[in-house]
Amino acid sequence: QVQLVESGGGSVQAGGSLRLSCAASGSTYYNRYCMGWFRQAPGKEREGVAAIYTVGGSTVYADSVKGRFTISQGNAKNTLYLEMNSLKPEDTAMYYCAASAVNRGYCPLYRESFGYWGQGTQVTVSS
Repeated sequence: QVQLVESGGGSVQAGGSLRLSCAASGSTYYNRYCMGWFRQAPGKEREGVAAIYTVGGSTVYADSVKGRFTISQGNAKNTLYLEMNSLKPEDTAMYYCAASAVNRGYCPLYRESFGYWGQGTQVTVSS
């Protein structure tokens, strides 16, 4: 079983930056083959933002955040980060940390591919 706790959300003006963190516990890191960030705005579907294959470190990003967001792991691999720069109002959403214990060799950015979820942290970007 994996527990995920997000932090670091808040309110920022357009063009600003935020760093989200996700603390993982309840299983060893090598059972968490994929870790990722998803977001859900009011009235919209939850969408994948970025994910990292923890074995090799390969990453995948949604087109809407490429070049602005960076996903990374902490040295102990128990923490996941999302560095968000050049934030836009359309980035406003609840951001969720997710993990998968299935080893596919890569991390698809599909909600159905992740079995563990945090409670979310709100990010609000004002224009």
